[in-house]
Amino acid sequence: MTVSSTTVSSTTATSTTATGTPRRPRRWRFAVYLTLAPVLATLTVFQYYPAISGIWHSFFDWKPVGHSKFVGLANYRTMLGDDLWWTSFRNLGAIFVFGVVMWTIPLLAAELLISLRNRRLQFVFRTLLIVPMAFPGVVTALVWSFMYHPNQGIINQGLSAIGLSELRQNWVGDPDLALLSLLFIGFPFVAGLPFLIIYSSLSNIPAEIFEAAEIDGVGRLRRVWTIDLPLLAAQIKLLFFLAVVATLQYGFLAYIVTAGGPDGATSVPVLRMLDVAYQGGDWGYAAALSTTLFVITLALSCVVVFVRRKNSLADAKGM
Repeated sequence: MTVSSTTVSSTTATSTTATGTPRRPRRWRFAVYLTLAPVLATLTVFQYYPAISGIWHSFFDWKPVGHSKFVGLANYRTMLGDDLWWTSFRNLGAIFVFGVVMWTIPLLAAELLISLRNRRLQFVFRTLLIVPMAFPGVVTALVWSFMYHPNQGIINQGLSAIGLSELRQNWVGDPDLALLSLLFIGFPFVAGLPFLIIYSSLSNIPAEIFEAAEIDGVGRLRRVWTIDLPLLAAQIKLLFFLAVVATLQYGFLAYIVTAGGPDGATSVPVLRMLDVAYQGGDWGYAAALSTTLFVITLALSCVVVFVRRKNSLADAKGM
């Protein structure tokens, strides 16, 4: 019996795998891989190669121009006795704790926003709250730096205007106040990723849940604690992971406003690396610091991802 070529082509085009998923032609899959090649090449040149090069040169007395002498673990031994390096991690701890605690403000703003019955009014307030995210970070840093100025700054001038001149401070010039002043840049901390994630998650909670809680006489604070926060558990874990990574990479605001001073009071690992490389000219030691920070970031990221995955599997088994 003769089978027409049309029938063969139809059979080939509609062939499926054992699971019922359409099987793509091998040439099509090769084309997909080929289109990914430029992306992989770009990542290799601009991401993977610099990272691997930094790790490799951390074992050398690295001279960007000239011969680099192999020194083994000498740079890492120097790091162990670097007080400024370890002090910068203590500052990171304060930055992380402060940032997590301040999530209460975006949470409060999101809770108040979803309480508005008028959708148009809710849209207006939501837009006003997130518009500051469009401002460049360097502009925000420079504006706050001017506000903290000991003489012309609006904060000290405002205190003088209301008769509280005794409260005037050198906000970013006093080692006891510099870190706290740096942390308050961006207050009230609503215009940011935590607000967007919390608000979108609360908006997706079925209204019937809130209505049932209201009928049962559940107060607002109790509802937030017993209903809203448990339903936001996955989003809070995501925010926690992002906060860990962002804190370890923190340094932009400190560089613009205080440059790590005074007396290292606002120093963070990123600024310490920059200072060692560009001010001290010790590129090998800077590479060792960078490698250490990379390993710490990778380790903490893996821990957070593992915990999230473990909890997700536990939730799935409990369903």
